[in-house]
Amino acid sequence: MKDDMDYQKARERMVERQIARRGIDSPRVLEAFRSVPRHLFVPQHKREFAYSDGPLPIGRGQTISQPYIVAYMTEALELQGEERVLEIGTGSGYQAAILGELAAEVYTVERHQDLAKTASQRLQDMDYENIHVIQGDGTEGLPEHAPFQGVIVTAAAPEVPRPLLDQLDEGGRLIMPVGSRGGQVLKLYQRREGDFSVKALSPVAFVPLIGEHGHSAP
Repeated sequence: MKDDMDYQKARERMVERQIARRGIDSPRVLEAFRSVPRHLFVPQHKREFAYSDGPLPIGRGQTISQPYIVAYMTEALELQGEERVLEIGTGSGYQAAILGELAAEVYTVERHQDLAKTASQRLQDMDYENIHVIQGDGTEGLPEHAPFQGVIVTAAAPEVPRPLLDQLDEGGRLIMPVGSRGGQVLKLYQRREGDFSVKALSPVAFVPLIGEHGHSAP
């Protein structure tokens, strides 16, 4: 019980100091971050750092992103609660859990089979019935479940994979880091009458998006 209380206090500090204080002000987004226990999404030996201000390794060369970046990307989607959302890059499942608090249905794709399996079991154990984990090439999207009102890509490529743009619904938003392996810019795309507006948001550094329409595997 003491551990649970300690984690809860750490989570509250994270929301206040790392997220709200930096300008994230959506009440729904802030409440989602208060609700989701981030420590359950990091390796056991890293849990003391679960609410620290930075990314953490989760295996396979992947990371769980800095809490502020997760919040920043999530808020940019402007989810109202009825959307079907596609996430590319499940990782530990933390971003998917946040989205699961904010959208009606979440489909999340992970290329590493072991990460996908672990994340799927974790999310099931936490009773997220509206989150569906699929193992595969995220750069292809999920045309069988399209269109999506929101798409979030948690890995970087030189450009947005065309299938992801094609699967975005009218009025839908897509956020993704775009650039080289050394550094990228978060870009927000919105579909309007078959065309796409693009807004550059912030410099970032993400792991590469590997797949048919992304980087080649090393």
